[in-house]
Amino acid sequence: MKKVLTILAALLLLAGAASAQEIANFNRGQQVDSPQVLSDGRIIFRLAADYATVVTLSGNWMAQGEGPIPMKKGEGGVWEVTVTDLEPEIYTYNFNVDGVPVNDPVNYRVQRDGTRFLNMLFVPGKRSEVYNEASRRGNLTTVWYDSAMLGINRRMVVYTPYGYDDPANKKVKYPVLYLLHGGGGDEEAWTSMGRAAEILDNLIERREAVPMIVVMPNGNPNQQAAQTLGIEPTNINYRDPYYANAYVNSLVTEIIPFIEKHFRVNAKPEFRAIAGLSMGGGHTLTASQLYPSVFDYICPLSISSQDTPEIRSQLRALKKDGYKLYWVGVGNTDFLYEGAQTLDRILTEEGLQHTFYVSEGGHEWKNWRLYLQTFTKLLFK
Repeated sequence: MKKVLTILAALLLLAGAASAQEIANFNRGQQVDSPQVLSDGRIIFRLAADYATVVTLSGNWMAQGEGPIPMKKGEGGVWEVTVTDLEPEIYTYNFNVDGVPVNDPVNYRVQRDGTRFLNMLFVPGKRSEVYNEASRRGNLTTVWYDSAMLGINRRMVVYTPYGYDDPANKKVKYPVLYLLHGGGGDEEAWTSMGRAAEILDNLIERREAVPMIVVMPNGNPNQQAAQTLGIEPTNINYRDPYYANAYVNSLVTEIIPFIEKHFRVNAKPEFRAIAGLSMGGGHTLTASQLYPSVFDYICPLSISSQDTPEIRSQLRALKKDGYKLYWVGVGNTDFLYEGAQTLDRILTEEGLQHTFYVSEGGHEWKNWRLYLQTFTKLLFK
């Protein structure tokens, strides 16, 4: 009996460490609260590092050229610094310990930017409230499809809204937003950094946006999937004219038919939207100009355009074919701002009705998240 009780006691101890999954990962170090967001607007960052001699904090809210913030060592070897006056948003940050970049070990909220994982800081407020979990959530599915055009099996992420899998809705068909990432991103960028699923969940729950499917492909034609899967990219000769618009051609002629075969969608232009940021904004422009009859909602974000006879001719063809929304978003300090102004001017001169939405800030996710929660309210209405 004593032996049984001993075993039970050991099992209880193991259960207490269950959140660590593996005993080797169980944190026996000092527990601190970081980042601690206080009601008065102060945010306290802490790091338990008794061994360290110099610790600093860096965050993406800092102006270009602004150095890291020194942290002060306190009782128990806990380093601390307080930051104030941050607007409601999602920010990323990390520590530097004796010259080595270190993530905040007690902050479970992280996002992946390419091959980097960064801690996330949520500052609550009206602008950022849709970045949190809604009470009714849709699903994210990773989908593999064969691309004959690119010669590889590829992965994309598909968001389906709350209720899509409800048997009561089995005959309901949905509109589709094709949402494209920027350079250095992949099929997970809009969900990891852009909070696309949370934004759509919240807007749909509030009835501010129409329930829709969101398709997020991998815009790198040499990749089968995100680099984190460890699949080697293929070798592509980008000087070969075949690959000039290979991804865009694959998007329209392979991905869209795949989605319309495997998901319950309305397969008509008035139920298709395309949007993308930076590189994905360029893909948005190219897709809408090469295939003017495919998308009725066109939303390029943080892009630049040249003024050429070919582009003007393509835009005139788009105007003739017809569309419902042309929405351009860019930050007023974005390095592509002048190029976006060029697109705005061409659209105006060619008589294409459109919205030119200028926000504060530059080429950054706080703008792209803002644009997503703004233009999605206008889609399919």
